[in-house]
Amino acid sequence: METLSSLIRETFPNYLKNLPIPRSFGGFADLSGGDWFRLIPFVGSVSLVVYATVRTLLPPPPNRSALCNPAIQKDSPKVANVVDIEDIGEKAVFCRCWRSKKFPYCDGSHNAHNEKTGDNVGPLIVKGKQ
Repeated sequence: METLSSLIRETFPNYLKNLPIPRSFGGFADLSGGDWFRLIPFVGSVSLVVYATVRTLLPPPPNRSALCNPAIQKDSPKVANVVDIEDIGEKAVFCRCWRSKKFPYCDGSHNAHNEKTGDNVGPLIVKGKQ
């Protein structure tokens, strides 16, 4: 414990006191190559501490782009729709991008989705008896 106390009370303050930190932003231009080299461990350590603190304190952003279904029937453990073949008539167009406001039927939302993401999803077209 005495070693840690010595490190915190003596070594670390002496190290910081001897760093070539300029008093203004313009002073950075006057630093020599050796001064910049002496700053590398300090800047790296401070950057690592700041990065670790931010990663710990901030919640990770939700990865909404990884979801196939961003909003439809999210209260259900599984989304399954049944359509009777007799109700189809001549043709039915079903959504496959999960963005349709008329789900399970397509409303053309895949066009905006494809433009935004570079995807190429389209509807499922089912033809009934003619």
